[in-house]
Amino acid sequence: MADRIELMGLKAFGYHGVHDFEKDEGQNFEVDIVVWTDFATSAASDDLSDTISYVDLADIAVAAVEQERFDLIETLAATIADRIIALGGAHAAEVTVHKPQAPIPHHFSDVRVVARRNLKQQRGR
Repeated sequence: MADRIELMGLKAFGYHGVHDFEKDEGQNFEVDIVVWTDFATSAASDDLSDTISYVDLADIAVAAVEQERFDLIETLAATIADRIIALGGAHAAEVTVHKPQAPIPHHFSDVRVVARRNLKQQRGR
């Protein structure tokens, strides 16, 4: 499927990490979402109810970042991707979670993990 919705640079504050100070103080996270879908119906109808709302995508990601706590950002990314597929209408979803303030004692520009899920994986569970 070539059609896709992309939501990039979504910012939220959360308490994810393996260290106590990460769980206590929190930090900024950034989420990128790419959803593969089919625009045939929504393009013909021009009706929001026939597509995946990027507001819903943002709400799912921000809720996971701000309201839940995970040791690993891998778990955070996978949780968001699974919930996007569960919405319906997506053939696949790719979620990138950036942790720009990761506790690494070296200069770096970004740490990110990517979780990709597809409808076949969801049905197989």
